[in-house]
Amino acid sequence: MTGAATPTSDPLSLADIEATAAALAPHIRETPVWSWRDEAVVGPTGAAPVLKLELWQHAGSFKARGALSVMQGLDPRALARGVTAVSAGNHAIAVSWAASVLGTSAKVVMPKTADPFRVERCRGLGGEPVLMDDVHRAFAEAQRIEREEGRSFVHPFEGRRTALGTATLGRELLGQVPDLDAVIVPVGGGGLAAGVATAIRLIAPRCEVYGVEPEGNDVMARSLRSGKPERVPEGGARTIADSLSPPYTLPYSLDLCRRGLTDLVLVSDDAMRAALALLFRSAKLAVEPAGAASTAALLGPLRDRLRGKRVGLIVCGTNISPTRYAEHLARGSDLL
Repeated sequence: MTGAATPTSDPLSLADIEATAAALAPHIRETPVWSWRDEAVVGPTGAAPVLKLELWQHAGSFKARGALSVMQGLDPRALARGVTAVSAGNHAIAVSWAASVLGTSAKVVMPKTADPFRVERCRGLGGEPVLMDDVHRAFAEAQRIEREEGRSFVHPFEGRRTALGTATLGRELLGQVPDLDAVIVPVGGGGLAAGVATAIRLIAPRCEVYGVEPEGNDVMARSLRSGKPERVPEGGARTIADSLSPPYTLPYSLDLCRRGLTDLVLVSDDAMRAALALLFRSAKLAVEPAGAASTAALLGPLRDRLRGKRVGLIVCGTNISPTRYAEHLARGSDLL
């Protein structure tokens, strides 16, 4: 994609990605792929979709890869002091999980609007949730914890080691399905898309990579247009896909997305609800709205562009309370 962002001075190499995959391998699951042959998908699109079931990753989302990659890069003394993070849920859960794997502690700062199910998941994995009024105060509190307690901050989407972690997902997908024409990847802050797109460009440069972002928070789309990191307008984001709703973008992930994505499209909340319901009805998968975003993009704005192609859909997560899921499922079913 075009843009005026300053190129990163520390790009990822295939050797870097392979080394990261080897380091993560003892702890990270190789999540399965599944060829989706439902007429409700194949009929309208003519595509041959393949679901990458990253919702079955440890901690319930792709975030486990980046969090563990970052924490494996800490020196022993820093790791012993513990870590902190900011997240509406999936990253906090992943950091709590990674801390337990590596034998340290995690204090995760979350907005009070976070799904209570996700807060309890953090506690269940040994993390200590700290609830703040909003995401901006949450970042300030994490900075205080980092400064006063000596904990290392594990960013939810920015940084080289985060991108290396998510790049292992792109590498893994191509190892399972090497003949893909395109991959659709959900975009929030860009950590997932940055790594996945980079890996695919290095391994299979002819494979297109499309990002998908919620209409209610198009901060990455605006950043790609302007060529610089942008912030969410005052009043905040308005989308059911809270996992795809960062307060801003940052330079490293933005640059990798600019280099790696073929294009980025937007989908509505109703499109994600309908895709969520279709995934349940057809594949018996219970996903959070972000996990349905790739399907929504294939059935919506990318339908004609990817007609007849073999397309990888990243199903990125499943951390959602039964109550909220049931609400989205009911509304989505009405839209099918």
